[in-house]
Amino acid sequence: MTIRAFENHTPIIAPSAFVDDSAVVTGNVVIGADSSIWPMCSLRGDIHSIRIGERSNIQDGSILHVTHDSEFAPSGYSLSIGDDVTVGHNAVVHACTVEDLCLIGMGSVILDGAVIKTGTIIGAGALVSPGKVLEGGYLWLGSPAKRTRELTDREKAFLAYSAAHYVDLKNRHKL
Repeated sequence: MTIRAFENHTPIIAPSAFVDDSAVVTGNVVIGADSSIWPMCSLRGDIHSIRIGERSNIQDGSILHVTHDSEFAPSGYSLSIGDDVTVGHNAVVHACTVEDLCLIGMGSVILDGAVIKTGTIIGAGALVSPGKVLEGGYLWLGSPAKRTRELTDREKAFLAYSAAHYVDLKNRHKL
């Protein structure tokens, strides 16, 4: 794995977390217990902070970045991903907040200042506009993402299942 310090920040990775050898983690990044970062991911905390909670998984090819402090973005935007979150393959998660028990679909793009509330599913290929707040408990689809319907009980259960599955899978990879 490529773990890089940047200026005064070195990534902090929980001992139980897994970072694939082909992933790059740079700067002010914290990865929580039992979380996993899969092949070809880039987590670049060079101009603000990235925080990933516990049991979250960032799947292959995803890009996580932040926004710096400027007249266009006073204080900038950090990136926060909560506990038990699944980020699907090739997602771009940029300078936003993803709360607990969410699924970010493959190829989705989430932009600066967006907030994804607990218990949300973002469908594959969706675009979440800057500053948009997505209510939890719903499926969001499209470009721009629109609330489609309430999640079923089975879909809600899948959110926890997905996170647990990736904890098991990263443990197999760590052997």
